[in-house]
Amino acid sequence: MKRPMTLAEKLLAAKAGLPEVEPGQLIDCPVDLALANDITAPIAIKIFREAGFSKVFDRNKIILVMDHFTPNKDIQSAEQVRLCREFAREQGIVHYYEGGNCGIEHVLLPEKGLVVPGDVVIGADSHTCTYGALGTFATGMGSTDVAAAWITGRTWFRVPESIKFVYRGELKPWVTGKDLILYTIGDIGVDGALYKAMEFTGEVIKRLSMAERFTMSNMAIEAGAKVGLIAPDKKTLSYVRKHSHREPVVFKADRKAKYLDVIEYDCSKIEPQVAFPHLPSNTKPISEVGHIDIDQVVIGSCTNGRIEDLAVAAKILAGRQVNPNVRAIIIPGSPKVYREALRKKYIDIFVEAGAIVSPPTCGPCLGGHMGILAKGEKAISTTNRNFLGRMGHPESEVYLASPAVAAASAVLGRIASPEELGL
Repeated sequence: MKRPMTLAEKLLAAKAGLPEVEPGQLIDCPVDLALANDITAPIAIKIFREAGFSKVFDRNKIILVMDHFTPNKDIQSAEQVRLCREFAREQGIVHYYEGGNCGIEHVLLPEKGLVVPGDVVIGADSHTCTYGALGTFATGMGSTDVAAAWITGRTWFRVPESIKFVYRGELKPWVTGKDLILYTIGDIGVDGALYKAMEFTGEVIKRLSMAERFTMSNMAIEAGAKVGLIAPDKKTLSYVRKHSHREPVVFKADRKAKYLDVIEYDCSKIEPQVAFPHLPSNTKPISEVGHIDIDQVVIGSCTNGRIEDLAVAAKILAGRQVNPNVRAIIIPGSPKVYREALRKKYIDIFVEAGAIVSPPTCGPCLGGHMGILAKGEKAISTTNRNFLGRMGHPESEVYLASPAVAAASAVLGRIASPEELGL
């Protein structure tokens, strides 16, 4: 009789062709997609060539997204993209994205239907775990491992232990998936799920939009997790059928599956959260933030650059002005998000409010471009990391929050709740 399995175990067992797996087991597994970007792909390409191989295993299953320094910010980044472009042409890579058809990779791939439930996806980017929101075993790896997958079409895993998170109750006004994941990381710490599968469950998760689910899975890595999983439901399948022609394979955890721990939260007690420098776990509820003046607001990234995120920002900024002491930068996550924001007049609202609207890019999130902080400056951002020097000068500070808190802060010039604007 098969042992009851968690969602992570079921996904890996199925893909590896095994009747069952257990935590700690080493397995060899085919991959559905192997992703890299303009920072990590050049390293993988170098390793691929040094290994003496001339052809990738499947030109349809390798994805190259030029998103971190887009549009190229300097000569070095332009050279890195040139290297990727030439490799893509040489190998006939079908899914190569640059320029006007390029978005932030973890917004772009689900939107294009390239990832579906049941997949195993690896990426040379730590936030590849975003796709766990679709019921996909998706995780970040180093460029060497990704290069090996380009050659063989396979990779290895140590099956992770799983922690089940159960979210119950009713959400307070302005509390979103971003607040839930910040609260969770604040509770368990940045290593609280180290090499574990975080399985997000409960009535609150079922009510979240797909955008909010992507946000939660995206930041699983900030708790050290291997993956952040949400079992597919009707909402997931509706999203997938709208975006993809591929057939999803749906798995759910067995009722008697064994978890390392089960952690439950009463979400009715959770306020909008703010993560203080210099860790995503250094969280406080908005009521305890105090008076913190800011110099910059960033709304975007693979965490919160979807149309639902821009809708929240537009609702708050409509008819208001960005504080004269603040630079507000809005970054749509993909060309599709940008076009939809144009159609819905969000871009007009942002520009009229005095914000800067950027083309889709990771940009300031990693200290790349489009919003680097000077010494002593403070930013509140919807991105996922606020490590020392993450967005610029090592003596700058980054605070993490939801689009709602970020937009309200842009207006008031200090970290603030939308409720302070009477919303």
